[in-house]
Amino acid sequence: MNQPLASPGIAGTGRAARPRIAVLVPCFNEAAAIGKVVRDFGTHLPDAAIYVYDNNSTDDTAAIARAAGAIVRREPRQGKGYVVRRMFADVEADVYILVDGDDTYDAGAAPDLVARLLAERADFVNAARDAADGAAYRRGHRWGNRLLSGIVQSVFGRQFEDMLSGYKVLSRRFVKSFPATSGGFETETELAIHCLELRMPSLELRARYKERPENSESKLRTVRDGTRILWLIARLVKDERPLLFFGTAGLLAVIAGIVIGVPVIYEFLETHLVPRLPTAVLATSLVLVGVLSIAAGLILDMVTKTRHNMMRLAYLAIPVFDDGL
Repeated sequence: MNQPLASPGIAGTGRAARPRIAVLVPCFNEAAAIGKVVRDFGTHLPDAAIYVYDNNSTDDTAAIARAAGAIVRREPRQGKGYVVRRMFADVEADVYILVDGDDTYDAGAAPDLVARLLAERADFVNAARDAADGAAYRRGHRWGNRLLSGIVQSVFGRQFEDMLSGYKVLSRRFVKSFPATSGGFETETELAIHCLELRMPSLELRARYKERPENSESKLRTVRDGTRILWLIARLVKDERPLLFFGTAGLLAVIAGIVIGVPVIYEFLETHLVPRLPTAVLATSLVLVGVLSIAAGLILDMVTKTRHNMMRLAYLAIPVFDDGL
């Protein structure tokens, strides 16, 4: 039996209270694994409420989860991102554990992850996967994860080595300030970038990762979901780093215009004629479009900084603990 987790007092009340912990498990056709997941988390976190959100399963996922002791709810819109959005909106707690229902993540690590979140007063703890065997982590997924995590690190900051892990511990502040705009597996990327953009206190700890149980099939499709994640990253770069996005595009357009236009200018200086008028028009247009793109990036960058400040204030206005405790 685990010892109760020590927790700081609730700000402004002068009293200590044990934080309410919610385990959030999005599920789609996980009948082979969900019962064990619920029982394992119930054993290691006996005071936690375990919520299983069924996402249109065609097997007995919901019934097995309910029999194992979980609170079962349903999200009809297909996709993990929709389920996460619904869970974050519906469930009230102080600490949230988000974990997949495929029994690949170690429930035994949960008490330590929660304790570190509370001790460090963090908002985001990412459980980086430590594969117990080679079969647990397919090669394509491993390389894809490194590529996508590397892209995010280069743009948003080198904070997380395993951005796509489905095992995370989150504070109330994080959950209630998270906009949740994605619909599928790209939600893990969105979670990490939300943390990085608001400069939240965060940690990354390693947790054991094992192979799926028999008769359990991964819902992740490497090419399809990898493409969606890349598209999300591109959209977030546009939204969150507009100067980088539009400035780079504008600079490339200006360079292309200069390269195309230099021969026209050289010819004009020699002959005082512009025989290649379409080329001259194209070069001028590229330079103008590039300058306008850079200007738009500068303006949007100021707007984005203002929006970040507003998001930061909204995040700080959320109490660390639910006032209903």
